[in-house]
Amino acid sequence: MTDETFLDRLEQMPGAGELRAASYRLLGVAPGETVVDVGCGCGHAAGELIADGVKVIGIDSDPACVAVAQARIPGAMFHVARSDELPLADGSVDGYRAARLFHLLEEPMPTLAEAYRVLRPGGRAVLAGQDYGFLLVDSSDQDLTDVVLLGLESRSVAPRAARSFRDWLLDTGFHDPEVVVHNQVVTGHDVMVRQLELAADAAVERALITREDADGWLAEQTDRARRDRFLAVLPTLLVSATR
Repeated sequence: MTDETFLDRLEQMPGAGELRAASYRLLGVAPGETVVDVGCGCGHAAGELIADGVKVIGIDSDPACVAVAQARIPGAMFHVARSDELPLADGSVDGYRAARLFHLLEEPMPTLAEAYRVLRPGGRAVLAGQDYGFLLVDSSDQDLTDVVLLGLESRSVAPRAARSFRDWLLDTGFHDPEVVVHNQVVTGHDVMVRQLELAADAAVERALITREDADGWLAEQTDRARRDRFLAVLPTLLVSATR
């Protein structure tokens, strides 16, 4: 089950609002049109789109997230469903949005086929996700940092899925793809500390580094924060294409 509190924190990170806004621009939907937000989480995007006059159908496989979203945004329709089995008719939506979804999927193509099915001809799909191979965390030992970030990658089913978005959309039958990279610059250690700890723990669990290495690396990041030297850059790929 997804941690809805963690999803809330992600949507409140520096730059998260700008990232959502970039996805809406790529969708290009007008007031009165309908968007399905797949992997909608706790409904941040749904609420913003509704405020702009867009009709929203939120889909998530986690009932807890859907319950939070329904309580927050009574003007939207939400369903508990899998991304590869959408409870929607063929050609029934004007826009399809999926953010932070594909790194969780072992097999992406059924989900892409559903996106193609539910979009009307001329509708736009937007996929957004971090490619964990591109994450940057500053450190005095960059080699060790790179290994720690491999530990973070190991926590996802498909940590580098985002680099394949364009190929997958074209292979599904979409056309006119557009690729945008959105960088979130994080200088607040408190925002990232839990992810850093999870990355270091995973690297130890997979015998990539020792516990001593992990503790030393985490201590260095804490010290960098104390001296206002913490820096992380989180690139997100947004890829849109037309049905």
